[in-house]
Amino acid sequence: MSATHEVLNQAPPLTGFTTADDPALLEALRRDGAAGAEAEVRELGARAGSPEAQEWARTAEAHPPVAHTHDRYGHRVDEVEFHPSWHRLMTVAVESGQHAAPWAEGGPGAHLARAAKFYVWAQAEPGHGCPVSMTYAAVPALRAEPALAAAYEPLLAARSYDFGLRPPLGKRGLIAGMSMTEKQGGSDVRANTTTAVPAGDGSYVITGHKWFTSAPMSDVFLVLAQAPEGLTCFLMPRVLPDGTRNAMRIQRLKDKLGNRSNASAEIEYERAVAWPVGEPGRGVRTIVEMVNMTRLDCVIGSAAGMRAGLRQALHHTAHRRAFGAELIDQPLMRNVLADLAVESEAATVLAMRLAAALDRSEAGDAGEAALRRLALAAGKYWVCKRGSAHAAEALECLGGNGYVEDSGMPRLYREAPLLSIWEGSGNVAALDVLRALGREPAALAAYFAEVDAAAGADARLDAAAARLRRLLGELTDPGRAQLLARRVAEQLTLVLQGSLLVRHSTPAVADAFCASRLDADWGNAFGTLPAGTDLGAVLERARAKDAR
Repeated sequence: MSATHEVLNQAPPLTGFTTADDPALLEALRRDGAAGAEAEVRELGARAGSPEAQEWARTAEAHPPVAHTHDRYGHRVDEVEFHPSWHRLMTVAVESGQHAAPWAEGGPGAHLARAAKFYVWAQAEPGHGCPVSMTYAAVPALRAEPALAAAYEPLLAARSYDFGLRPPLGKRGLIAGMSMTEKQGGSDVRANTTTAVPAGDGSYVITGHKWFTSAPMSDVFLVLAQAPEGLTCFLMPRVLPDGTRNAMRIQRLKDKLGNRSNASAEIEYERAVAWPVGEPGRGVRTIVEMVNMTRLDCVIGSAAGMRAGLRQALHHTAHRRAFGAELIDQPLMRNVLADLAVESEAATVLAMRLAAALDRSEAGDAGEAALRRLALAAGKYWVCKRGSAHAAEALECLGGNGYVEDSGMPRLYREAPLLSIWEGSGNVAALDVLRALGREPAALAAYFAEVDAAAGADARLDAAAARLRRLLGELTDPGRAQLLARRVAEQLTLVLQGSLLVRHSTPAVADAFCASRLDADWGNAFGTLPAGTDLGAVLERARAKDAR
């Protein structure tokens, strides 16, 4: 071969690593009652970083699902065909209990352990996390109808991935989806025009059009429709108990920016059969239980994406030379990488704290339930919004290498905006923060009890908490409150992240966060940490120890 084709100064493939090689993650498990899951999380993390899983991720993205509305003879089938790699990813996710298993298996730290698994496995391929998350989130909503929960919950929680269109109660395990969004309403689900008419036997027949239904090949769906009593939540099976296919007509699959391995569809219901969940006319209250759980996974997924992008950036810059030295040893690049590492750890520590709050609230701790109500809404706003900026900067660390599909960075970049949009984009999440502040005074008290656990440990954190209190005092006028909603959500998240890092991270990471995010000694882009930041200590904590 000609010498002009000799490959020089390229980073070797990043493979054989473990996504569980993450101090912030493992420390959270030990700190908040899920230490017993560490071995399983480590095993799953090693599998996520294996060449096998990386190939599954590549092929699932390269061969997106295909809709088949009819069979060769002209019969309606409304099926979606997936690449085998999708099913392999789903099998691992379900068998490791990332779906609804914690609701059935319980025990201290069950939801935190599940969050850690979701975090490490999503770094292999995020698209399949959508139906996994919805299956997890469906259970608390379904419990509004005890008879349905008794029949379906054990199968939703079963560690068995049983793909295929068959009556759900005859399968070994189930996957759940959600169908709320309509063209004219978007996030305003009360604008839904899909109708539900009582059939006389306890079921309803549903007619209407859903503009966006995630994971249309799921076994059961939670659906919103207008019943005579008002907007109501329903459980709709893909296949009816007698084996006939329910009248869910796939119109088309969405051609999405990212999340390509996962199918999302436009659906028409032609008198599809469903059963009411919760009180008729109170469908939003019922399904909000599912929405809150998927919002938690949006935060976890964004944190996972940041960690994956940071890993790629650290690996590339450790092997790429420019101007006579490895990129990672050059001061400006070190500032960028350390800044990305601080953002990543702040997202991770918050995501795991929210999962721990869920465990404690499920055990009856009202304070933790109140904290989670406010901190989840604020965290969904800020962490998910930061995910896109983080992915862009991490990609830029690879330069042109990161801009080509083979690097995996475009997939990460395309996926990042989804988590900010899913279950309510920025304005929806920020308005939910105002709603929590207005309706649940205990939430703010619980929030500051958590923040004040670090009081006196860092003057910059104390000052930021004081500014936040003054900002919250400006919310008495509803019009002004809405204008400030995004700023309030942002500051609530940053102050809480600062408190968590001061208490639980290394001094270098906490100092960098407080100096930049809280004390405003920071620019408008990553790579602008203040002079004097211990970049080496931050990078040492962030760098993977097992990557080869």
